[in-house]
Parts: sequence; structure tokens; C-alpha cells
Amino acid sequence: MNRLAHESSPYLLQHKDNPVDWWPWGEGAFAEARQRDVPVLLSIGYSTCHWCHVMAHESFENDAVAAVMNEHFVNVKVDREERPDVDAVYMAATQALTGQGGWPMTVFLTPDGEPFYAGTYFPPRDGHGLPSFTRLLASISDVWQNRREQALGNAQALTAHIKEASQPRTSEGGLPIDAMSRAVQNLWRAYDGQLGGFGRAPKFPAPTTLDFLLTQAEGRDMALHTLSRMGAGGIHDHLGGGFHRYSVDAQWLVPHFEKMLYDNAQLTRTLLHAYQITKNDEYANLARRTLTYLEREMLSPTGGFYSAQDADTPTGHGGVEGLTFTWTPEEVREVLGDEAELVLRYFNVTDAGNFLDPHQPQYGKRNVLHTPTPLSALQRELGDDVPVRIEAARAALLAARSERTQPGLDDKILTSWNGLALAAFADAARILKEPRYLEIARRNAEFIHREMRLPDGTLKHTFKDGQAKVEGLLEDHALYALGLISLFQAGGDLAHLNWARELWNIVRRDYWDDAAGVFYSSGGKAEALLTRQAQAFDSAIISDNAAAALLAVWMHRYFADEQAEQIARRTVNAFAGDLLAAVGGFGGLWQVAAFLEAPHTEIAMIGTPEERAPLERVVNEHFLPFTAITPAMEGGELPVLEGRSGGGQAYVCVNMACQLPTRSPEELEQHLREL
Repeated sequence: MNRLAHESSPYLLQHKDNPVDWWPWGEGAFAEARQRDVPVLLSIGYSTCHWCHVMAHESFENDAVAAVMNEHFVNVKVDREERPDVDAVYMAATQALTGQGGWPMTVFLTPDGEPFYAGTYFPPRDGHGLPSFTRLLASISDVWQNRREQALGNAQALTAHIKEASQPRTSEGGLPIDAMSRAVQNLWRAYDGQLGGFGRAPKFPAPTTLDFLLTQAEGRDMALHTLSRMGAGGIHDHLGGGFHRYSVDAQWLVPHFEKMLYDNAQLTRTLLHAYQITKNDEYANLARRTLTYLEREMLSPTGGFYSAQDADTPTGHGGVEGLTFTWTPEEVREVLGDEAELVLRYFNVTDAGNFLDPHQPQYGKRNVLHTPTPLSALQRELGDDVPVRIEAARAALLAARSERTQPGLDDKILTSWNGLALAAFADAARILKEPRYLEIARRNAEFIHREMRLPDGTLKHTFKDGQAKVEGLLEDHALYALGLISLFQAGGDLAHLNWARELWNIVRRDYWDDAAGVFYSSGGKAEALLTRQAQAFDSAIISDNAAAALLAVWMHRYFADEQAEQIARRTVNAFAGDLLAAVGGFGGLWQVAAFLEAPHTEIAMIGTPEERAPLERVVNEHFLPFTAITPAMEGGELPVLEGRSGGGQAYVCVNMACQLPTRSPEELEQHLREL
């Protein structure tokens, strides 16, 4: 075993038996490179990354390849989820050199950590326009030994580019008055009107973009159609619930099969909002199935949520992508007997199949379940009992699937992603009126407070095997605070809102740069890297600046913090040029812009939970993304609660003007319709 055997990251532990002499990220590796006068080979990935596994099997488990790596390089492995700050810096280098990024990421560094060459996956043999990994290693080593000045010149130039690019390009004047409409029109141009989603294959869920569109009447159809197409496609796990990472095709049919906590948490909230808008049970049912999946397979006994499930099913021949999730007609018939034909038709399972792992062709063509024919159409044709029969078959197939070998689980707990899950369960408790979801959310908050919060109020980033590690980043503090706001709106415990305020004060103190007018992803306590990133583009999750700015607006709405609102406005203005030019990728900041433009709306509901319940049921049926919903036992410390009294009363206020209090759910409903 190599040095990674002493790490806790599941991704790093996957490589502990490699013949490569891996080092974890740290000063020790760079000191070793300086002492040996060799470059650092930095390999970044994550535990559920399919192509990371492929490169590992082809190269890192190969004795001959490992010998070359060990002789000519100091080799460093990084889990991008454990160290997103490191990943962001060297992803910027990879994108600058190649025009694209992704994982596995392969970057060659000087012993001072400056990158001079980068790429992603490299195959074992030349092909597809890529050199073999061994040829690349030989070339890089030759450059370092015989053309060192060339490598150092590249490193100096690339480092300067990364540092310059990491600085925000502040825009003058902010957003124009028609900015929201222009953003929606830009998205219409990229929208796939037939299949949903944006752009061509591969297609990603893009929940932050969908969330923004749901707040805009002229863009809602794009979001709703996309959610429906995803729900019918193979990206949706029709048996176990939840969504896979992305679709390799434009039809949402064949996914990369990994399942990420962040995708499922964010999509749950998007689906809940779609349900509030349409009252269509399709969206509520998709949300419930996703929550069931998260509770069943991703919730730890301690109350924290695990990070991800792998795409590959381990076999004696190596990992096979999707083997756990895909089916042949014979397998379905074996489980369901006489009911099989209905189910084969509904899930479109055929002898021809629709999926083959190209790396393991011996497993043959299999079927990703999807539902091109609506259940209602089958019900009209075959009888009213079709939905009941399908649900029974779904349960039977899931039970059979659970007996198969399961993909690997990345069981580290990340504070930032848990903030997304906290918000999902809290919103579900409020919107779907399900107390169990609220209990899960409260337990999560208790876990993070107990295990991840330091005495000074700052948070750690990752938890594994009873140990919290890595200094918390902006994403941890901002996203968990947003989750706590959702938990307060669902449960009415002011302690949760006050904790969110505590985290906001840390965000403002440690991550806000007043001169630049942006938030940086790492703060003063974090390890010093080549540069700090000010991230505004949404990757798989909402960007750091968008999350922090959303939190800032909530702080203004709940606590009348005028400075917080100004910070949010300055953040949007700093990236206004990017927002207006880009087709997508800025859904988070567009949500902030929409929030700032929306009327200042507050709803306070006073009384015991029992007294508030009829009023809360009315409020929670409405899509009110920019309203400070405040359930409380009595008037008190929040501005919206000052002078409020009388159990079982609701107060609706818009732009500092309030309606008379009401105890009537019907009257409250009328007030809400007028918002």
C-alpha cells in the first residue's frame, strides 16, 4: 500500500493499492519534488467518476506505467470533492490549455506548484487525437530534463493567466431594466423545444437555471417541459428514485449512472417548486421518489448525507457501468411472471436493448428503463388498475435489484452538499406536509452543529470515520446557511435562522472582498494556493457568489440588514457583463437579480404549531420564492415580528405596508392571490 492508505477520502482509498507511489496533497509532496528535482504529476478525480476508474485500471494499476511515474515524477492524488479549492485552481489551468475541463484531470506542476501542462483522460495507446499516457509521460520528462526553460516559461505564463482570470471583470452600470427578459430570451435560443434541456448532448439537469426560469412567467414552460422529459427518461431511476448525473444523449435516455447528492437535493427543490406552480402530481411524485432514495441510500445513521454512488458495478472483470440499474427482458420476466409484458411495454424493455458498456462488451446490450408512453395512455387502453399494477411491479423489481451487487458508495459527508439536502427535506416537509421530512432535516442540522461546527462558529468541510477535516470554504458556510433558512421556514425554530445569521457574518468577514465587490471561495484560514477564485458560473451546484449573495438578500429580508442587500447588489453588478453575454450557467446569480427586483414581501404566522397549521397550509401551497415566510410562537426579535401578537394570526406585508391580521385561511388565500 502507498501513502493514500492513511487517508479517509473514499476516492484516495481506491488508489491505496496502486503500484504508483502516490502522495496526498500537501507540502510534503512538493518538498519531495524539490529534493528530487522532478515535476509533480497531479491527478484529480472523484470516487464515482467513470473515466477516473477507466484511467486507473488502464494506467495506475499497471506496473510498467507506475514505474515510469515513480521514476520521473512525484505523484499526487486529490479528491476534487474533498479539496474543491485545489480542483478549481488547476481546472482553470486545464481549461486555459485545452479549452475544456473534466475528470480525471491530469496536470504537471513545477515543485512550486505552478502548472505547465494539463489534460484530462489519457488512454493507454495513441488514439482519438490523444497521445498514450506513457508517451505523454516520456515527453514531459524529456522537456523537464532537457528543455527546462520551456517548461518554466509555460508555468510562469500559465500561472499569470490563471491569476488574472481569477479576478472578476467588474461591469460598469449593473444590469439594464430589461435584464430578466434578456436572460430568458437567451435561454430560449439554447432550449431544445422537443426534448427539453439546453444545447446538445450530453445534457445536464442544470437545476439552478430551471429554478430561475420558474420565477419568470415567460420562461416557466422551458423548466416544466424539461423536468417532465427528464422524469420520463433514463436519467431518472424509475425503480429506486432519484436522478443519475447526466445524459450522454439529447433524449435523456442513457445516463452516466453515478448518483450525486447535490443533483438530487437541488432537483428535489426544483420539482417541489414546479408542483407548487402547477399543482401537477407528476412533479410531487418525482420529488417524493427522490427523497425516498436519499433517505434510503444516502442518509447516514448519524443524520449526515453521504456524497455519491458510483456509476460502475464491481465484477470479477472490473467495473461495468450501469449493470446494477439495467435490465434484459428475461430478467424482468423472471421477477414478474405474468405481469412482465405490461412492464416491458411501459418501461420500453426490448431484446435489442439501448445500452452497452463499451469497455465491457461481454455483458451485452441491456435496457435503461424509461417511459416514452405516458401511464395515463396505458390506463385508458388497458384499464384503471394499470397504475396499481405498475407500482407493485416497480417495488418487486427494486427488491430484486437490491439483491444485485451494488455500486460503490462515497460515504464522506460534505457540509456544503448537506446544506443542499437540508433545504430539500425542509422544503418538502413544508410543501408536501410530511413531518418525517422535517425530522430528517432537524437531525441533519444537529449533526452538522455537533460534528462540523468549531467553537468560533466556522465549519469544517468534510466528515469521514468520525473525523471532521479540511477548513470550511465559502460554499460550506453559504449553502448550509441557506439550508437553515429553509429549515426555519418549515419548522419555525428561530435558533436555525439565528445560526444562518451567524454563518452570514462569517461569510461577510472571511470571504467578501469589499474592494473587488465579490466573494472569494476560500478565506484566510484556508491553505494558500496559487490564487483565490471568485466563482460566479454554476457548475454542478450553484456558484459560490450566487449562494453567498442569495444569503445576503435573505439577511436583509429577515433582519433589515441594509449592508447585506448592498453586498448582494454589488455582487450581481460585478458579473453583469457575464450574465448578459452568457446563454446559460448563471442561473444562481439570475435568481439573486430576480430576488433583488421582487417586491419586499413578508408573511408572519403567529402562534403554536397547532394554531399556525391552517394558515401554513395555505401559504405553503403557493410558490413564493422571494417571500420571508416567518412562522413563530410570538412576536419578538425579528423586524417582521415586532408588535405581532395573538395566536393563530397571519400578517402579510408588501414593501413595508401590511394588511390587517387575519385568522381566516380563506382571507389569507385572497391576500396571497393579490401578491
